[in-house]
Amino acid sequence: MIKYNYRNKIILSIFITIAIIFIVKLFYIQVINKNYKFSANNNVLRYDVQQAVRGLIYDRNNRLIVANVPAYDLMIIPRELINKTIDTLYLCNLLNISKDEYLKKYQLASNYSKYKESVFIKHLNLKNATTLSEKLFQFPGFYLRKLTMRNYPTNIATHVIGYLGEVNTNKTINDKYYVKGDLSGISGIEAAYEQELRGIKGMSIKLVDVHNRDQGKFQNGKFDSLSIAGKNLVSTIDINLQEYGEKLMKNKVGAIAAIEPSSGEILSLVSSPTYNPNLLVGRNRSKNYNKLLTNRNKPLFNRALQGTYPPGSIFKLINGLIVLQENIVNEKNNFHCNDGYSYDFNKKVSCHPHKSPVNLESSIEISCNTYFCHTFEKYFKKFPNTITAYNNWYSHLNSFGIGRYLNNDFIHGSPGKLPSSKYYNSLYRGSWNANTIISMAIGQGELLLTPLQMANITAIIANKGYYYTPHIIKAISGSQIDSSFLKKRFCSIDKKYFDPVIDGMEKVLTGNEGTAVNSQIDSIVVCGKTGTAQNPHGDDHSIFIAFAPRENPKIAIAVYVENGGWGATWAAPIATLMIEKYLKNKISNISQENFILNGILSSEK
Repeated sequence: MIKYNYRNKIILSIFITIAIIFIVKLFYIQVINKNYKFSANNNVLRYDVQQAVRGLIYDRNNRLIVANVPAYDLMIIPRELINKTIDTLYLCNLLNISKDEYLKKYQLASNYSKYKESVFIKHLNLKNATTLSEKLFQFPGFYLRKLTMRNYPTNIATHVIGYLGEVNTNKTINDKYYVKGDLSGISGIEAAYEQELRGIKGMSIKLVDVHNRDQGKFQNGKFDSLSIAGKNLVSTIDINLQEYGEKLMKNKVGAIAAIEPSSGEILSLVSSPTYNPNLLVGRNRSKNYNKLLTNRNKPLFNRALQGTYPPGSIFKLINGLIVLQENIVNEKNNFHCNDGYSYDFNKKVSCHPHKSPVNLESSIEISCNTYFCHTFEKYFKKFPNTITAYNNWYSHLNSFGIGRYLNNDFIHGSPGKLPSSKYYNSLYRGSWNANTIISMAIGQGELLLTPLQMANITAIIANKGYYYTPHIIKAISGSQIDSSFLKKRFCSIDKKYFDPVIDGMEKVLTGNEGTAVNSQIDSIVVCGKTGTAQNPHGDDHSIFIAFAPRENPKIAIAVYVENGGWGATWAAPIATLMIEKYLKNKISNISQENFILNGILSSEK
């Protein structure tokens, strides 16, 4: 009997001990440890991400070109709709969507996560959001998230600015800043400077009742964090010059690239056809994007950075500098032109009728093919073999930024095309020479450049041997631009060899047989070079590069007009109009301006 009582006491003690442990644990959970409070309150807490205000973008003269306007996303948390009855048709009417569209969006959100928020309807304007917010208590699981939406006051410089798009799954995995439904820069400045522009998100924890109504901040905002706005950017673009360039290129396909030689700052970057940037903002973005994507003229394609073209006769300037540097000829050596350059017995590179013989200066003035074919052949004969000669020539071209990325601050672009000697060895099975690739002497063949590369070459000539990496951002609030953009980069040609080439470029606009004499500007010395690139698919392309003034150049420009024919017809007047607009802010040759403005080479529909 004693043993039985003793056993009862032991069992009772065990139960009492367990009870005490449970009481202490409950006290700790409910009173001491606040983390459990959060878990208990999860069904009435809403974690609202506070989107950061995206940074603004200005032109070089501090004119606002990218702004923000308030907008709202309708968010959904599918879990909060479970076992809840809502008037789906009424909500569809408020949102102006069909029931099928509602069900599709709900399913997408549910598949993504039943517990996490996701965007149900993007970019409601203030008026629509205000109307909806008054009714939102009827729809548990839905709430409005405030954000800002891009706005473009000038409606120009679309390819420079770029656009925003919804992040994909890979982006959310690789960068924890983003969640489904967030926007990120896709092209242009918006993409290249995404890190600076996007800012830092904040968090607001709110209490909501069973009717989805806001009951105020949780614990008076003790756990909230404020968003930090993105940095403002000052671009190098002159928006007035950009606007003028887009007008000149209307109803034409091609590009304009203009650079300040003394800094490498891009003054204008026109790709035509273009489009209104506001088309890619708001609820109709996807529909508008698809229309632009299927447009036969490819308005989304940035021809200034990504378009690769044969440079044509403007490339003669580079070959002229190389043969001077290699002491193949001097500026006074003459070559006769008998309507072209004959080689390999029955082959010929044709040339237009002009005075003969010609030296370097006059060959640039009149754009003689024969002179540059002869000097190209003589260059190759200097070296012990074709491979050595070509590799040395290739190295010279590389120093001008040809055949490689310029490492500018755009993330999208093309290096163009400059074939290696290995390419030709494979193509011709090791049996080739200067005449095999003689078209390279006049900027044809496999050689391809972007308009920005062409403008950079022009800046190098204007500076007599160096350049600054072309870039699009001049200043960033609170930080410095990449220091590499402030560094001089020298080409492989000595400074003393540039004057003869520049003399010829000046004669292009002032000489008796200059190929662009009709495009000269009163009181401004412009140095330029026309080009006409053969096009097997249609009319030839019209090309012109130039810088001005000759002393202390302020602008270097390249213009490429697809299917424009002679360089002097379209590209040259467009370039000189741009130069005069930038340097004098007025146009003296109104008839020429009207000809260009009214010229139609392509329908933009």
